[in-house]
Amino acid sequence: MLFNLNCYHYTNSAMMEAITHQVWIKASARRVYDAVTQQEGLTQWWITKATVKPEIGFINKFDEGKGGITPMQITALQPHSYVAWKCLLTDEWQNTTISFDITEQNGAVILNFRHDGWRAQTEYFSICNFHWARHLLMLKNYCETGKGRLDENRRENWGELHGLVNG
Repeated sequence: MLFNLNCYHYTNSAMMEAITHQVWIKASARRVYDAVTQQEGLTQWWITKATVKPEIGFINKFDEGKGGITPMQITALQPHSYVAWKCLLTDEWQNTTISFDITEQNGAVILNFRHDGWRAQTEYFSICNFHWARHLLMLKNYCETGKGRLDENRRENWGELHGLVNG
């Protein structure tokens, strides 16, 4: 079974924080690229409700429910090899960038994921790091099996837990 999920912390020269993960996927580069650029793919592993168009400059909108829209402007698209978004939220994600670097090698894909530009390593940074790892495993599963693991009727209780932890 081909599987790897390396997670490491990286600080770039501008002293901004980054979440990085590497995932090995037994699928074609085209399959992985489509899963991170097409509405059908993104709604299977990240957020079930989305408005997505693989076009530079387009602002993808990921609907988290209860009025929570995550807008991501597409800043780079290199077919079957690279995708980058700029987050337009006004929270800790503001002006962060998310990228998917896709390399096909011997019938598998090495996906290097980055969520760059964090101002600090906060509690929220750590929570997002955990959730990116979870979602990247769902991406791997979707690319390898064609089956998504997001359950539209089952909401994780992170919001509820956040309220309990933070009073």
